[in-house]
Amino acid sequence: MSTTINANAAGTWELGDRTVNRLGFGAMRLLNNADGGPSDRGRAVEVLRTAVELGVNHIDTAAFYFSALRSANELINTALAPYPDDLVITTKVGPGRDPSGDWVHADDEKELRGQVEENIRQLGLDHLDVVNLRIGSGLDRGEGSLKERFEALAELQREGFIRHLGISNVGVEHLEEALAIAPVVCVQNQYGLVTRREDDALIELCAKHGVAFVPFFAIGGAIPGASPFGPADRTGEDVVAEVAKAHGATAAQVRLAWTLHKAPNVLAIPGTGDPAHLRENVAAAGLRLTDEDMTRLEAIG
Repeated sequence: MSTTINANAAGTWELGDRTVNRLGFGAMRLLNNADGGPSDRGRAVEVLRTAVELGVNHIDTAAFYFSALRSANELINTALAPYPDDLVITTKVGPGRDPSGDWVHADDEKELRGQVEENIRQLGLDHLDVVNLRIGSGLDRGEGSLKERFEALAELQREGFIRHLGISNVGVEHLEEALAIAPVVCVQNQYGLVTRREDDALIELCAKHGVAFVPFFAIGGAIPGASPFGPADRTGEDVVAEVAKAHGATAAQVRLAWTLHKAPNVLAIPGTGDPAHLRENVAAAGLRLTDEDMTRLEAIG
């Protein structure tokens, strides 16, 4: 299929008072090549600028997205500042990393405030468009209450540091708990054709409340508890390949299109450090799956 399609081909969604194209971009994979080696800085900057040229106006990042040589926030700042008026940058707090790269977790208002301010400094902004409170560890779904941490972010929102709030790595009970504290504009969870399909119910609850559901690792299908860079779960690969062939598309494009076809409130944030892969991902915004395609794909999950 054509690789010159604009990201707006999948339609738009309202993240609070910000309108974004449903096909966005995730910045994590800017840091390393597919083989795990360090990415080329110039190419990473090119990918970000090309994404915006192709209509991407929703970028997901985090201060803890850094390697020995690269920082996602610094790359975004270098490539895109001064930022286009319609660009929405979403970040996340909760997990963090100290300067040596060791993981830490913010559990109180002071630590969360520090992480928010860190993202603001790195991105060169005076406030953050959207901040997701991420709970749990790695790809393991968070458990327990998020009340105190989400209340801390709601206070930072009242102080003007944050425009909109979201939550990540959560279940239905967390969304209900968060909504009782402050408006939620998005839920960001691992989800894909064969991954975390229990979140089909969460997508419906999000839609009921006008909340975006934003899957990560939707293409790779990383197995929960495993490394996102490890082998993907390829259950149903033959069906995906057949659907892709019928549309002159790639398997990755079909997996992305499937998520976008799930519901109007589902956004996509595929990440890559390769300009060619970026164009393929954006082109998935224009892939129209038939009812028969969706039935066959749904049967896999």
